[in-house]
Amino acid sequence: MKSRYNKLFISSLLLLGLSACRKDLLNQNPTTTPSSETFWVDENDALAALMANYSIFRPCFDRDYHFDGHGDYLKMYNTGAAPISMTVNSPMNYGSGASAMYRALYGSVFSSNFVIENTNARLLPVAKTDAVKQTLETIVAEARLLRAIAYFRLISLWGDVPYFFKSAPAPAEADTVRRMPIAQLKDSIMADLNYAVDKLPNKGAAIGRAGKPAALAFRGKFQLYWGSWKKNGWPELDGFVQSAADAKTAYTAAAADFKRVINDFGIKMFRNGDPGQWGELGKADVLPNYYYMFIPSTGNLSQDEEMVMVLIHGGVGTKQSEEYQRVWTGPLVSLGQNQAIPRYELADRYQSTITGDFLPKMVQLDPVKNPAARTTANSAVNPESYRNRDYRMKATLLWDYELIMGMSPTETTGYIPFIYKTWGAAVTINGVSYKTSFTDNTTNLSGLQSRKFVRNYGGVARSDGNYNWPLMRIADVYLMYAEATNEIGGPQADAIDLVNKVRRRGNLPALAGAKTSSRDAFFDAIEQERIVELFGEGQRVFDLRRWRKLETVFGKPYGDGKWFQDSFGNNWERFFFNESELTYQRCYIYQIPETERSRNPNLTQNIPWK
Repeated sequence: MKSRYNKLFISSLLLLGLSACRKDLLNQNPTTTPSSETFWVDENDALAALMANYSIFRPCFDRDYHFDGHGDYLKMYNTGAAPISMTVNSPMNYGSGASAMYRALYGSVFSSNFVIENTNARLLPVAKTDAVKQTLETIVAEARLLRAIAYFRLISLWGDVPYFFKSAPAPAEADTVRRMPIAQLKDSIMADLNYAVDKLPNKGAAIGRAGKPAALAFRGKFQLYWGSWKKNGWPELDGFVQSAADAKTAYTAAAADFKRVINDFGIKMFRNGDPGQWGELGKADVLPNYYYMFIPSTGNLSQDEEMVMVLIHGGVGTKQSEEYQRVWTGPLVSLGQNQAIPRYELADRYQSTITGDFLPKMVQLDPVKNPAARTTANSAVNPESYRNRDYRMKATLLWDYELIMGMSPTETTGYIPFIYKTWGAAVTINGVSYKTSFTDNTTNLSGLQSRKFVRNYGGVARSDGNYNWPLMRIADVYLMYAEATNEIGGPQADAIDLVNKVRRRGNLPALAGAKTSSRDAFFDAIEQERIVELFGEGQRVFDLRRWRKLETVFGKPYGDGKWFQDSFGNNWERFFFNESELTYQRCYIYQIPETERSRNPNLTQNIPWK
C-alpha cells in the first residue's frame, strides 16, 4: 500500500502541474497517470488514490490561520507554507497575493476528479459484492466532498471561477475555459455535497477521513455563506443578485443541516464543554480544557469529541509536519519563530466570569515611564487585570509574567516567562530565577503572545508533531446554527442554549436577557463567541467579508482608518487611513491571477481589479 500510495502521490503531483511543464495550472501530459493495467484494479487502488487526494487537499487548508492575518486580531509574519504562499501581514492589500492558493485549490479539484472519474468508470461497474460497491461509493463521496470544499473556498475568494469535472482536461479546454457564474457553481457544489451526505457513513473510516457529519456541516456552512451573500450583497462580483427571499431559503436549509449534525451523531464538545481549571495566575502547570483541545496528546484526535473533520499530520518521517510550534511561539520554545502575534486588542474581548459581560477596557501604561504600571488597577501590564476572565484567555494568550514550557529542539527545559519588550533577561518571580522568552524584534509589537496551538511537552521537533488541524468543530456548528436561526426568526431558545454551551467552556455565565432580546443583540453575542472561540482558526476574515463588516471594523473610506496599539499604549500599525472604496472592494473579492489570464484570454477579471 505504501508503494502504491507513493507512486500515485508523485503521479498526481505531476498531473496537477505542481512541478509542471505547463505554466501555472495544468500539466496536460496523460502519461503521468498510472497505467490502468497496474492500477485501478480493485478498491485498494481507489483508496490509495483517495489518500493522495487528501494529501493534495491538506495543504490548501491546514494553515488557515494565515487568513486571520487579514482580520483584526492576529498579526501574521510569514507568507504561508511553500509552495502555497499568500500575502498575510495586512488586513488590506491582500486580494492580489493568493495566486499560489488559486493554483493549489485547482490541484485539489483535479485530484478529486481523478479519484471520482476512475472509480466510477473502472471499478464501480465491476464491483463484485455490495460491500465492495459501498466501499467504492464512500471513496467517491469523500472525493466529491473534498472537491466541494475546494470549490467553496475558490468562490469565497474569487467569486465566478472556471469549473472542471475532469482530472486532465484537454489543453484547448484548459486554455479557453470561461468563468462559470456563481449561481451555476452553487448547483455543482451542492450536487457534490448532497452525494456526500447520502453516501458517507455516520463516522469516517479513520481519523482524518470524512463522515456524514462533515458533509452535513459543510453543506450547512456553504448555505450559510450563500445566505449571507444574498442578504448582504456582493457588489464586487459582476452580476451577483441580492435577494432576501433566497437568503431566507439558504439560512433555513443551513439550519436544518446544522441541527442534524448537532442531534444525530453524538458528537460532544471536548470534555463535555467543561471549562476545567484556570490554574494559577502566572503559572502553566494547570490550564483550562480549551488549551488541551489544541495539543495532540489530549485533543484534536477524536471523532466523538468536538472534531467534526480534521486534517491529519502523520508526524516524524511522513513529510506531513505540523509547523504550529514554529509559527505560534518563540525561540526558547522548540526554536519557534514568532510568526503569529495576537494583537493587543484581543485581550479586551475576553469577558468577566463574574458578570458575563465586557469589562472596562484595560489602561495601557508603559512600566518604564510609569513605575506604578505593574500595580495600577486595570493596567494592561498588571497581571491582576487578567484575573476572573474567560478561561479561553488563559488557554489562548500570554501576557506579562505568564509562564510557558520552554523546549530545546525536542526536549522540555522548564518554564519560562513572557515579559513584553524583554528577551533573555534575568528575572525572579516568586523566588524562582528565570530568563525571559520571545524575541525582542517581535515583542516590540503588541504585548501579547500565543499559548493556543503550542504543546507543552517535548519528544519531537517543532515541525514533526502529529497535530490534526480542526477543519470543522462542533462549537463552530453550534454558532453557525445560532446565526442561521437568528437570521430566520430572531433568537431561538435552542440556539441561545447552544451559544451558552460554548460560553460555558470559558466558565462564563449564560447570556443576560439583554443579549438575546433582539436579532441584532443576539448576532452581536454570536459574533463575540466566534471571535474568542475560533481565534486563529481562519474564520474571522471570512466572517467580516460575508457580513460586509470591513468598514465597521476599520472605518469608512477616506476616514481615519484603525490604529492597532500595544499594551504600553504605543501605536503599532494603522490600516485603511484615507483609503478609497477601491481598497475595501479589493478585500471583498480577490484578483484572478494575471498569470492565468495571460494563458487564457477568456478569463475575465473581477470588477475592482480591472
